[in-house]
Amino acid sequence: MELNRLLLLTAFLLHIKLSRMGPARLVCDNRLILKYISEAKDMEKRVSQCQELPPLTQPLPLPMVDFSLLEWKLKTNETKRQEIVCHLALLVDAVTAAQDQVKQECAAALLGQLYKKANSFLLLLQTFSWQVSAWQPDCASRTTPQSHPSVIFLVYRQLVQGKLRFFFHDLAKDFCQEGSQGSARAPEHPMSSAAARGP
Repeated sequence: MELNRLLLLTAFLLHIKLSRMGPARLVCDNRLILKYISEAKDMEKRVSQCQELPPLTQPLPLPMVDFSLLEWKLKTNETKRQEIVCHLALLVDAVTAAQDQVKQECAAALLGQLYKKANSFLLLLQTFSWQVSAWQPDCASRTTPQSHPSVIFLVYRQLVQGKLRFFFHDLAKDFCQEGSQGSARAPEHPMSSAAARGP
């Protein structure tokens, strides 16, 4: 059992090292996920500065990425991975559909950037799992139809800042050496930090 776990971990870290995401720092160095959060916030801000966008002609189903921290801690890493893969797949589909409708140069360019980032995470997380599981999440069960392209950027930022950040933190606790750069402090729940800042 432990040997299988070690082999799966080795394969996972090797994939990260070879992927376009960069080295194994993606899990073991908290600063890298903070960089992706910062980029997500920047894209969200920049799309709000584009010329006002008309609503999409067809509402797009976007994942509901809010979560209870207590329930999250009770889930296995494989369950967490599958949930995030679902969210990313829905986001990638939504970006692709929005790209067919949004012709404004500013927003179209940002949608292109968002597609690359979300799809890179999706491909990365699809390539590994800890176990063979008969359970598969129902990706469409927790979605909400949205008609404005800017909401796609909001949901992506919430996903990276929330579930994805906590997922990498959980992996780091299990597998990374103590003293790895940037991995010492647990992340705050995004909703908690927002409440602390106030309106």
